[in-house]
Amino acid sequence: MADNRDRRNDRNREENDGLTEKLIDVNRVTKTVKGGRNMRFSALVVVGDGNGKVGLGMGKAAEVPEAIKKASQQARHNMQAMSLKGNTIPHATTGKFGRGQVLLLPAEEGTGVIAGGAVRMVLEVAGVKDIRTKSLGSNNPINSAKATIEGLRSLRNAEEIAQLRGVEVVVD
Repeated sequence: MADNRDRRNDRNREENDGLTEKLIDVNRVTKTVKGGRNMRFSALVVVGDGNGKVGLGMGKAAEVPEAIKKASQQARHNMQAMSLKGNTIPHATTGKFGRGQVLLLPAEEGTGVIAGGAVRMVLEVAGVKDIRTKSLGSNNPINSAKATIEGLRSLRNAEEIAQLRGVEVVVD
């Protein structure tokens, strides 16, 4: 009995660790075998701390909740830090994955998140509050989400560039 209570408390601690989790997509996947069709579900989940760290995960299982749980665990494992400048991004960039491309443009304070679908969910959990985006190419949620992550990963702020070049940042 105590073991079950401990497991429940562990699960609640994982949920209350300050991370925001969003389910982007659930797909039903069918595999035809000799005995008929095997139905399974794949889930795409994004997890972030709202402060520049974000991770994306995919999970597959026979039941939807189990697929979401696996995807969530993988997303937490894949979390990476992104460079942000206040509530926006430091510079314009394009993220590419497969045939999906996402153009990310910095915006002034008060603009909000101008994005749709999977791109919006990734940016919200990452903590970006002011940004303009344009999805180019594929609008597949998986490709869009992964392209957004690639775009965010490519961002560099002035301090990182100065450190790479071996110079100091001069603020005017």
